[in-house]
Amino acid sequence: MKTQKDKPWIVIYSVMALVFIVLHYLLELKIFEPWAEYIPVFKKLSISLFLISLILVISKVISRIVDNQNYLEGNRYNLLRIIRFLTIVLNLIVVVAFLFQNIYAAAVSFGLISLVLGFALQAPIASFIAWVYLIFRRSYLVGDRIQINGLRGDVVEISYLDTSILECSGDYLGNDRSSGRVIRFPNSLILREEIINYSGPQLPFIWNETAIQIAYTSDLQFVEDCLMAAARADFKERYPQRQTFNNEQWEPAVYFRINTYAWMEAVISYPVEPQDTTGRRNRILRAALPMLNAAPDKVKFPEGALR
Repeated sequence: MKTQKDKPWIVIYSVMALVFIVLHYLLELKIFEPWAEYIPVFKKLSISLFLISLILVISKVISRIVDNQNYLEGNRYNLLRIIRFLTIVLNLIVVVAFLFQNIYAAAVSFGLISLVLGFALQAPIASFIAWVYLIFRRSYLVGDRIQINGLRGDVVEISYLDTSILECSGDYLGNDRSSGRVIRFPNSLILREEIINYSGPQLPFIWNETAIQIAYTSDLQFVEDCLMAAARADFKERYPQRQTFNNEQWEPAVYFRINTYAWMEAVISYPVEPQDTTGRRNRILRAALPMLNAAPDKVKFPEGALR
């Protein structure tokens, strides 16, 4: 969709660049001699507008190329942000070059303006520096699930000054599903708080566990086999690109522990994508419980007055 939107702008900016460069050379014709005192200003304005249009054309072409490449969503987002930022900086340089005839005067003006803005805008500047840090350090990318300063959610936008996450869990949910609330925090927060990233290309999964209560007289080996079979089958169906038997790192495991209410707990520990924790738990239980219920002589559950 974005690629299609870029196409008309590439054409528009290209036409604008052509018009301004042609106008620049047309101003040398004798027909404009009556306005000779204004010609240098118009020529400088036309060449400045030509450079701005050219910069915009190049940025749109590069953005389209990046958008068509097979990059991760977070990497593509960061590259497009960098392209947009460089486009703004280059256009500002062209504008300043037009406004200031003297390079030294421009440098002095920039120095004074920077000094004033440095004191007045300390917080935004710190957030912008943190954005640069994020681009190179890659602490998190768009699409990652993170936790910072007690806030947890999926990153949906990393702007120059702040980050937006779509909250999961939150005040009204007892699971890891999205709460529907968008949280924004300044990028400068990452410079003074620890970041927990549940996602990433190196470790695409986190570990989760689900417990069921059983009696001490249950066949523990049978319970373990049922839970393992359910977890393996779901992993193979859900993540066909990663075969469990080829990667022991993602092999599920079952362990048993004593429950406070005198029952035993069988706990299945399994890998899962951060956004799929609730769904994967439900699928494992839906697959395992029918197998366990089908063997009442081997598995006893808390029920009735025995609960």
